[in-house]
Amino acid sequence: MRLPSALAWLLDVASTVPRPDHFLAALGAQLIADGLPLAGGALTLSAPHPIIARRTWLWRAETGAVIEALGFGFLGQAQPKQGNVGHDWLVGLGTGLVLEHVAGPARDGLTSEGPPSNSPVLGWALSRPRTETESELLHQAARFAAAPLAVLAAQSTLSALLEAYLGRRSAAQVLAGRSRRETGEIIHAVLLYGDLRGFTELSEAMPPQAVVASLDAWFDRVAGAVHAFGGEVLKFIGDGVLAIFPIGERSRSAACDAALSAVGAARAGMIHLDQVGGRQGLAPLPFGMALHVGDMLWGNIGTADRLDFTAIGPAVNLVSRLEGLCKPLSRSVLVSGAVAAETTTALIPLGEHVLRGIAEPCAVFTLPDV
Repeated sequence: MRLPSALAWLLDVASTVPRPDHFLAALGAQLIADGLPLAGGALTLSAPHPIIARRTWLWRAETGAVIEALGFGFLGQAQPKQGNVGHDWLVGLGTGLVLEHVAGPARDGLTSEGPPSNSPVLGWALSRPRTETESELLHQAARFAAAPLAVLAAQSTLSALLEAYLGRRSAAQVLAGRSRRETGEIIHAVLLYGDLRGFTELSEAMPPQAVVASLDAWFDRVAGAVHAFGGEVLKFIGDGVLAIFPIGERSRSAACDAALSAVGAARAGMIHLDQVGGRQGLAPLPFGMALHVGDMLWGNIGTADRLDFTAIGPAVNLVSRLEGLCKPLSRSVLVSGAVAAETTTALIPLGEHVLRGIAEPCAVFTLPDV
């Protein structure tokens, strides 16, 4: 007996599909090829991420397009009851007829409850009432989908955890199997380095919980601004942070403008944080941030059995030394001449300065005062 194409695909191919959106679209197309009147589909996976509780992919049969929706929550905390985004979207297709399957058990009918803990949820909207044969095929598809969905759920869990702890770029390298010491990749980017000034002394006078809260508040302002303008945080180093605005998909000048916008937003966020903290009797958090543009090497460095992703190169050395000038120059943001040459943003020149360990003097600029 010849299996329907959807079931054959689930047996032979589905376990090799690397991404949930591809899985959903491909399975939907196979079911349509078997004669099912699908209007759309939805796939929801839980995500053990610090702020994302679940990820849902929504597929429209008419166009074949897949979009993603995120459900937010906090890792390790009980989640409040939420509507099921996938269910609501399927109902919104206008048919009012939804068949939802939880891998592996299947359930038939409409429900707005969120997915069970850690269970993938696969749902379909149909353009007309289904026949008994079509209903049986959907039930069989749910059973056959359980194993490949378990693989996708495990991959999604691993990816979410690695991105939370390593960042997107490093997580991708680990998932690609790069787990040995190696040269790494050359990244051409605008580099941002920042840290809190006098934090060692401040932490001596603060309870540990307050120290962590202050670090979190600082990192929230910097990382939030970096991500908002298309940058990527590579590494937290004590109270320091290294971020990049890659050059490639956007021009060198566009990356410099984005980085300057990010440091401006981070500086405004820190000023507001100090204002709020001052009303609560908290000490201000002085900081320094520096920008430079150039090449850096990003790769696995360490011992044979204990690795870390590290950035090295002249550009990294310069941006770190440039940030060290923030305190003697009484500035919270310093910008290298290489960045200043690429942007139309109004900057204030501070002259040329010798940086420790750097052969050539560096032209230094800063942003106007807020």
